[in-house]
Formats: sequence, C-alpha cells, structure tokens
Amino acid sequence: MSGEQLSPGIISPVRRIGRREFDFERQVAIMAIVNRTPNSFHDQGRTYALDGAVAAAKKAVDDGADWVDIGGFAFSAAQAQIGTAEEIERVAPVIAEVRAVTDAVISVDTHRPEVAQAAIEAGADVINDTNGLREPGIAEVAAAAGVSVVVTHSLGGPGRRVFRPSYADVVAEVADFLRERVAFALKAGIAPEKIIIDPGHDLNKNTFHSLELTRRLEEITSIGYPTLVALSNKDFIGETLDRPQGERKDGTTAVNVVSIVKGARILRVHDVPAAVDSVRMTEAVLGWRGPLAPSHNLA
Repeated sequence: MSGEQLSPGIISPVRRIGRREFDFERQVAIMAIVNRTPNSFHDQGRTYALDGAVAAAKKAVDDGADWVDIGGFAFSAAQAQIGTAEEIERVAPVIAEVRAVTDAVISVDTHRPEVAQAAIEAGADVINDTNGLREPGIAEVAAAAGVSVVVTHSLGGPGRRVFRPSYADVVAEVADFLRERVAFALKAGIAPEKIIIDPGHDLNKNTFHSLELTRRLEEITSIGYPTLVALSNKDFIGETLDRPQGERKDGTTAVNVVSIVKGARILRVHDVPAAVDSVRMTEAVLGWRGPLAPSHNLA
C-alpha cells in the first residue's frame, strides 16, 4: 500500500510551523508532552518544578521530538482552579528557556487568551486549545500573531466536569464540531494553513467513544486539516487492555500506528523514543522514507 493511497488530502500539507517545515503528505510529527502541573494524569507532577519541566523538554528534543507541548492547567475537572496569572507563571518561563536552546516547535496547551498571548511573547509557535477556541478572544490572539492553532473537540472544556457524556454518533458529532470551529477560526482571521484539528480522545468521552473515533478516524482526517491525536497512555487504552497507567506503552504504540494509517499526522506522546522508532518504521513501511542506515542485505 503506497503513501499516496493513504493520503488524506490535507489542506496545505507542506507547512512551516515555527522554525521547522513539515510535509504532512509523507511525514508524521512527534509532539512531546511537558505538563507543568501537580496533577497531570500520567506525569503526576514529575515536571511541575521549573527546572524539571525545562529538562524534560530539552530531553524530548534530544530524543527526537519535533515539537514540545507545554501546559500549566490540566484538562481534568478533578483539580483546583488557578488564575490566569498563575497559569502564565507556569508556562511562560519554560517556553522562554526552551525557545533559547532549540528550533523545535513549541506549543502552549491553554484555552485562555491572556495565557496564549504571554506564551507567544515567550516564544510559542502554536496554541493547542482543548476548548476548541470557544473562549472569547483566543482566536483573535492567534490571528493577530499569525501562529498555528490546534482546534480540539471536548464537550465541557478544561476543568469542567461532564457526567456520563453521551453521543448519538460520536464520530459524526465530533466531525461536525470540528468543522464548525474551523469555520469560526477562519472567520476570525486564522489562515487555513495555520489550522490543525484534534478529535479529543478521552476528553469527555468514554472508552467506547475513543475506540470508535480511532476505528473511524478517516472521517475526521478527511475534513482536510492535519489531524493531531493525543492517545498516549490514555484510559481507553488501559480499560481496553486492563493495564494500569504505567503499563500502556505497547497499547499506545498500537493505536498510534493505526491512527497514522488512518491519516493522523501529529502524535502527542509521553514516551518520545518509543514514538520515534514506531513512527519512523511506519513511515518506511508506507514508502515515505528509506532506511536511516545503509543496507547490509545487498547479496
């Protein structure tokens, strides 16, 4: 099966994001997660300290990440609310220090326009908004700065509890939401080549919803914008395989590869080395790249 057969028909597939260029027809970007929060569902505060967050970001780039996603406010509703100033204090210093030492893409995981503006001033290239640009002003911040945006589906948004989320057809409803929010972004002045979409696996969705989104991911990628999937170590993997938080690496690799074949082009991950190997191997099998070392099987 050739790479051309698997092309999802991406709008502006060759993109410069920050200081790096990507060809999403034949390339998958690896986004490393750095959460400067005390309660992130996987890291559990391991990168909460400033020096720990900066060191984690630098190591991710050294390990092969193309992109670092820095967040200061977890999505979960099971957390104390923090003010805008505190969120800025969590993310802006990390972004500034990481920007000084790498050309990797840097995104800020936030839904607040004031945080997004401060992050851009510190050196961020992308606003990764799990609220789908619903907070007043955030789309205008992105448009004015000319940065890229990740438009993500969720029902409630960060820090808001949604009891027993239900959908008549989760994939169709997520796709409709993303199309509507993309139209909003375009109307706000964000250029088409700056838009990325994310179906929001496990964000106000149960295991069956996230499995269905993965199974029918082509219905999301066919919207036309590069699709990001954030699957790493998520609960739907743990519940499907009956694995605790620390034992989901293989399940994560499996759903990441399936998602690439179905059109995903950006993977948000915790374990960068494992993601690099699985992504580069998948790209090679699909005919998008050759081996990274000279072949010794030329007899």
